[in-house]
Amino acid sequence: MEYLRITAETFFGFFALFVLTKVLGKTQITQITAFDFIAALVLGELVGNALYDDKIGIAKVAFAIFLWGVLIYVTEIITEKFKGTRSLLEGKPALIIHKGKIDRDRMKKNKLDINQLQHLLRSKDVFSIQEVEYAVLETDGTVSVLKKAPYQNVNRMDMNLKPENVPLPMALISDGEIIWDNLKEAGLDEKWLNAQLKAQNVNKPSDVFYAEYQEGDSQLFLLNF
Repeated sequence: MEYLRITAETFFGFFALFVLTKVLGKTQITQITAFDFIAALVLGELVGNALYDDKIGIAKVAFAIFLWGVLIYVTEIITEKFKGTRSLLEGKPALIIHKGKIDRDRMKKNKLDINQLQHLLRSKDVFSIQEVEYAVLETDGTVSVLKKAPYQNVNRMDMNLKPENVPLPMALISDGEIIWDNLKEAGLDEKWLNAQLKAQNVNKPSDVFYAEYQEGDSQLFLLNF
């Protein structure tokens, strides 16, 4: 019975947290602020402790998750409606490099040392601080970088070239299965797809690990198993 109880509470905790994450939105995953970090720890602790405490049933786990979910949701609503609360609950970005100069006071205030700054810059393909004109430390701990003019990538406007349409590549086959929604959205059909496969000596879609279509390309990109 003990194993059945743990199994039931594990499944319930998993689905409850999954639903809660869906309700709160993707920002809880991609943009972890200090408040989000605390929320994630508490939710994990609530479910984890409940699994090994036979005095806590599913009803109590459900109530704790629901109550904490309401608290997080209300906090999100507050930060959405009242801008003044955002800096307190979510934090605010800090300009740590201004016109090529490092602001040591702001780095110290944000508990950021030079080695950590270099690590964050390298994650943005910047290997020298001399290349940076502005750097902003975001609320989720990442850094946004604007390079100095000599180090910026050349674009079509710089070369006085006419703008071109940028097609979005679409996966048509994944793990041997046709992605029908993408095929329809691309304005193609199964007959066209089979013709493309035969042109590359592939008998059927199940033989293809991945197939990608890009508007304007004469041939389908294929990766076989």
